[in-house]
Amino acid sequence: MYPPPMLVDCSNCRTPLQLPPGARSIRCALCHAVTHVADPRSVPPQPPSSVPPPPNWNAPSPYSGAPPGPPPNAHGRKKAVIVGISYRYSRHELKGCINDAKCMRYLLINKFKFPESSILMLTEEETDPYRIPNKHNMRMAMFWLVQGCQPGDSLVFHYSGHGSQQRNYNGDEADGYDETLCPLDFETQGMIVDDEINAALVRPLPRGVKLHALIDACHSGTVLDLPFLCRMNRSGQYVWEDHRPRSGVWKGSNGGEVISFSGCDDHQTSADTSALSKITSTGAMTFCFIQAIERGHGATYGSVLNSMRTAIRNVGNNGGSIGGDVVTSLVSMLLTGGSVTGGGLRQEPQLTACEPFDVYTKPFSL
Repeated sequence: MYPPPMLVDCSNCRTPLQLPPGARSIRCALCHAVTHVADPRSVPPQPPSSVPPPPNWNAPSPYSGAPPGPPPNAHGRKKAVIVGISYRYSRHELKGCINDAKCMRYLLINKFKFPESSILMLTEEETDPYRIPNKHNMRMAMFWLVQGCQPGDSLVFHYSGHGSQQRNYNGDEADGYDETLCPLDFETQGMIVDDEINAALVRPLPRGVKLHALIDACHSGTVLDLPFLCRMNRSGQYVWEDHRPRSGVWKGSNGGEVISFSGCDDHQTSADTSALSKITSTGAMTFCFIQAIERGHGATYGSVLNSMRTAIRNVGNNGGSIGGDVVTSLVSMLLTGGSVTGGGLRQEPQLTACEPFDVYTKPFSL
């Protein structure tokens, strides 16, 4: 008869792992390292305890080149992954995505006080090969973001690049399609599907942890597969749609709070345009999000979403500029370079969440 399950520390990241009875090795879901045990019968049983051991913050990160997490302070830690992909020298090239990444990094550091060492940038301009936004590195960055998270932590995942759809065959999508993100090497390695993004970023989050996702891509409305979508009309009235799969599988978190701003609905396409800043190309959604915050419209989730939608609608209707103020100064200070012609924008930023809430009374903060 085998002994009861026991805990062993991962040989790489030191995460406690439950060793199945009789097993001599186990693979860590976070860093994928295999930990070997000489003989389970020769290992003394672990003393019972209801309190899990604290994470080893000085252990090497499973994501090569990422900074190890510092001990959490009284207000929790702030960590962010920012992905900007231009698909340079390909037929899929975009002009504004790396600009988006730079602007978002600036905003998180200067407005929301994220430590520079806790922001992981993945763009084609990075010299570290582990920070090139290919499929493997994006996957590992998502694991790094949620690794060791504890109550009070605030996490941000920002993506600016191509998004797409593919046919869903397991019946858990209302429209019959999975939403996807397109890494730099998606043509050879494939896309990252919303089911995987949900499993990596959403479901592991415990109570007390907050994750905001900002997805500036086509077909991105439900790319985190969150259970509820806030459907808002042009008057600002809203209703929550239930997007839980008919299979009954829970796509929410493990108690954590997850809210996603997306560039458009699942059936829409996003744009990168110079109609907004009049200086250089940016993703429309990213620019309007930053502008909403800088112009003081970031009090609640409803005010942020309304401001973003109004700005994009105004440009789409009359081609006017909504740049100016701090935002144009920010873009001007950070960026120089080319632009593309800004035609009418036909996209509606979306808000999805693990649980419905009153968007006009819930304070927004990162």
